[in-house]
Amino acid sequence: MHRTRTAAVTALATALAVVPLAGLAGPSGAAPATGTAAAPAARDRTAPTALSPVPRSVRERPGHATVTASVDLVAGPHADAPALALVVRALKDAGARHVVRTGRATAGSGRLTVYVDGPGARRALAELGARGTADLPAEGYALAAGSGRIALAGRDAAGTYYAAQTLRQLLPHRSRPGAAVRGTAVRDWPATPLRGVVEGFYGTPWSHTARLEQLDFAARHKMNLYVYSPKDDAYLREKWRDPYPADRLARIEELVDRARARHVAFTYALSPGLSVCYSSEADVRALIAKFATLWEAGVRTFAVPLDDISYTTWNCAADREKYGTGGGAAGRAQAELLNRVHREFIARHRGAEPLQMVPTEYADLKATPYKKALATRLDRDVLVEWTGVGVIAPTLTAGQAQQARRLYGHPILLWDNYPVNDYVSKRLMLGPYNARGAGLPGALAGITANPMIQPTASDLALATVADYSWNDRGYDARASWRAALDELAGGDARAARALRAFADVNYSSAINPHQAPELAAAVDRFRADGRADRLDAVLRDLRDAPGVLRDRLPGHGFVRETAPWLDATRAWADAARDALRLIEATRSGDEAAARRLRARIPESVARARAYVYVDLKGKRIPVVVGDGVLDTFVADALAGRGGQ
Repeated sequence: MHRTRTAAVTALATALAVVPLAGLAGPSGAAPATGTAAAPAARDRTAPTALSPVPRSVRERPGHATVTASVDLVAGPHADAPALALVVRALKDAGARHVVRTGRATAGSGRLTVYVDGPGARRALAELGARGTADLPAEGYALAAGSGRIALAGRDAAGTYYAAQTLRQLLPHRSRPGAAVRGTAVRDWPATPLRGVVEGFYGTPWSHTARLEQLDFAARHKMNLYVYSPKDDAYLREKWRDPYPADRLARIEELVDRARARHVAFTYALSPGLSVCYSSEADVRALIAKFATLWEAGVRTFAVPLDDISYTTWNCAADREKYGTGGGAAGRAQAELLNRVHREFIARHRGAEPLQMVPTEYADLKATPYKKALATRLDRDVLVEWTGVGVIAPTLTAGQAQQARRLYGHPILLWDNYPVNDYVSKRLMLGPYNARGAGLPGALAGITANPMIQPTASDLALATVADYSWNDRGYDARASWRAALDELAGGDARAARALRAFADVNYSSAINPHQAPELAAAVDRFRADGRADRLDAVLRDLRDAPGVLRDRLPGHGFVRETAPWLDATRAWADAARDALRLIEATRSGDEAAARRLRARIPESVARARAYVYVDLKGKRIPVVVGDGVLDTFVADALAGRGGQ
């Protein structure tokens, strides 16, 4: 497939009915969680500005909680350590100078008290008018602020950690104490148990640093799964039987440790299909032995992808003799191998998550002998990955997911091939997660997104995947996308505007079929009203965007990864501005200017088309930006079709 690899977990969480409450204002341009937006906060009364993913319920409460210089932290006896560390960091980022762990709050001290789990948090939540966590699903949480207190609690350790992530967003960033957070109550839980990223693309692999950063990103966005399946790791595929060299294993251990500290399940996905002999006892033993080595490194979630292989050609004569031929034979062989691994390794290791697999038929809803063999022979606890109706599904619905569940006979983990660009590496996929229906997460065991070759640039789309996967009912693709732009810009308004202009001309994909929607709308307005000054302002901003990003985000991974597209964007914007001047010269009858522009524009277009991305094999691939909008506008101007 374009890849594959899973993560693991349990049965689907059941959604609980919670009365929606009046929502606080969301990020600029974003819809509030529920209800109407609250009034703007005063200068030192910082309101929540970026609650992402959108919580299930957010409501205002009386009073406020002021961040004091010294803060008392009252934690339950079993409070999650990573959550506590995150709470302390968020308080210090909000201006607190000292956060003191204590057994109980000191009455009349004037200090802010923060309760995390335990009896103190339960009592404080109730006193602040917030419900507790007893009836929440896994990873759910409750948080409340007001009357000089903040309380947060999770249904489990992960829920507490996600409550701390929400607190991080609610609190301001200040260098001194004194900020007042208005009274707030949040009640929240995820729409689907598994939410994350599958590094399963072909082409230039991510660096070890990029993988570590991706785990940090996942935690910030309440994603709980990272599937390790890089194509550059020969020990996953060609050398799947061989043990890792010590240095390679050490890097995996570092990833596992970082994932665990972020409440992210690290899935190790071994792909033996290129050479495995299903009937070979030696190969079964080799697969289990490989997993045992990774178990010692801390891995607790395992997958066996069997995609992108032939199931009509066996790797050994013994398989043909034992299983015969055809899809049904392949399904039986794969089921027997996976059942051995599940029963002899997963079931015998306490703490192991259910085994995951990627079928060779992973991208449709056709009833076949292969799928029937998996449905009837594969152990029920094994999780099956599926890409939807197509390798890159233009749309996905809950009904399709339910049909896949019936067809494969197993829980379905969606492997969504967005924003992956290995099949079209001339493009960046910077648009939001789209065309996935409400209710889809609840019909799945989880959602994993296959990212781009460019790790930091992938974060724009992945942030929107996280928002949808957590709360599809409250998801607004464009609002989520704008919030992701703001986050990537680090709060720099100029950088955010430049990112938006650049992402707009790198927007289209199978799930976002309209290229450059904002620029295209500006071109349409010009064709309707003839206002060249307004279109020129848009094109000027687009031309300047690459320079702004390089100036405002120096050394940023996004700028490094997208360099040829940034260069091409500036060149195309210059060509489009010349095309606009040509239209104006033609309208005014300035033939001399028109001749000069007609002679210059082809050179500008050639320069814009000359920028290349160099792939893993050294191939030089001309990059594409704004195609169908910028190039069409220029071509129309040269042909005399650019005006009203």
